[in-house]
Amino acid sequence: MISQKAKYALRALLVLADAGVGESVLISDIAEGQRIPRKFLEQILLDLKHRGLLTSRRGKNGGYALLRAPDDLTVGEIVRIVDGPLAPLPCLSRMAYRRCEDCDGEEACRIRRVFAEAHRANTAVLDGTTLAAMADGDRRLAAEAG
Repeated sequence: MISQKAKYALRALLVLADAGVGESVLISDIAEGQRIPRKFLEQILLDLKHRGLLTSRRGKNGGYALLRAPDDLTVGEIVRIVDGPLAPLPCLSRMAYRRCEDCDGEEACRIRRVFAEAHRANTAVLDGTTLAAMADGDRRLAAEAG
């Protein structure tokens, strides 16, 4: 499961994607529009800024803005930044690989084999889905509903 923090990050980034690269959105507008606690959102956006995804400006036209195009940001990258590795087992992680202490050998591990297949499918979807595609899907769904 992804954390609530990751869900909030994705929702905030979708708002910024809708605004466009370099276009600032006030944190209060994001928090109110997405029903995200402002203090928690401030922490999330600051983390994303430190990781090079966002910029911020003070003043009348201030707020947060995307530094990278939405089609250059994947859901997998965002979730990894916020939540850490996607792998269900430490022996499958690219970012935080650790050999399982109770395993006799990774190649022969039947548990690892099943979770490796699930992990490949999961990461293929998350790494293959951009913020732009996610935002586009939201617009398409809204158009179909309305």
